[in-house]
Amino acid sequence: MKNIIALALAVVSSAAFADFVVPVNVVDEKGVGASAGKVTIAESKYGLVFTPELQGLPAGVHGFHIHQNPSCDPKEKDGKMTAAGAAGAHYDPANSNKHDAPWGDGHLGDLPALYVNANGSSNQPVLAPRLKLSDVSGRALMVHVGGDNHSDHPATLGGGGARFACGVIK
Repeated sequence: MKNIIALALAVVSSAAFADFVVPVNVVDEKGVGASAGKVTIAESKYGLVFTPELQGLPAGVHGFHIHQNPSCDPKEKDGKMTAAGAAGAHYDPANSNKHDAPWGDGHLGDLPALYVNANGSSNQPVLAPRLKLSDVSGRALMVHVGGDNHSDHPATLGGGGARFACGVIK
């Protein structure tokens, strides 16, 4: 009986720490569009590893973040619809109210930049050393157009652009 209970606890524990596979779709002000692929999120002793398998993205460096809400739907802002606006702001449970490097003391949802090669695909893993799987469950994963300098200067939120692709972490 003890062995059965121990086995059941081991299965429940391993399920609680299982990787997340996040389907990612292109988004715009009209809603969620075509699939862009997926991102696998796995826990390591160094933090979370985000491994993209994405295609159809603009080549270059893009902002990559965890957003507060589990939605990729558009939302009205300042009288017009915003792509994936329902995802809310960058995940910031400590209310730091500042954009910073993934290893810094800003938003917990600030991830390393996502690199997309010339053919529009991305498969380079990134490490988020301050995050655990329990932090990201029930949130949104976002790809922004353009780079991210991990600072609020000279532009807020790293100077990244519009929300381009999004997935809900379940």
